[in-house]
Amino acid sequence: MRSIAAFARIDLVYLPPYSPNLNLIERVWKFVKKEALANRTFADFTAFRAAIDATLAQLGARYKERMMTLLSHRFETLEPASTSTA
Repeated sequence: MRSIAAFARIDLVYLPPYSPNLNLIERVWKFVKKEALANRTFADFTAFRAAIDATLAQLGARYKERMMTLLSHRFETLEPASTSTA
């Protein structure tokens, strides 16, 4: 793979084993937890699940605009750190 990437002039970037910010479903789950569960209590598991289900059902309608920005592939890229010492 490295030789193919080098031939195609592609820089391979290795990610840490756990990168929740780069995993789109992690972003959605964080949003759902915030919208459905934050600062709320539920009488039982059925009410808890209903709150999550209601939020998930509204992702494409009520929360569509927020989902479009949340699920974008625009990432901040950083230049490699300099290894020289002054």
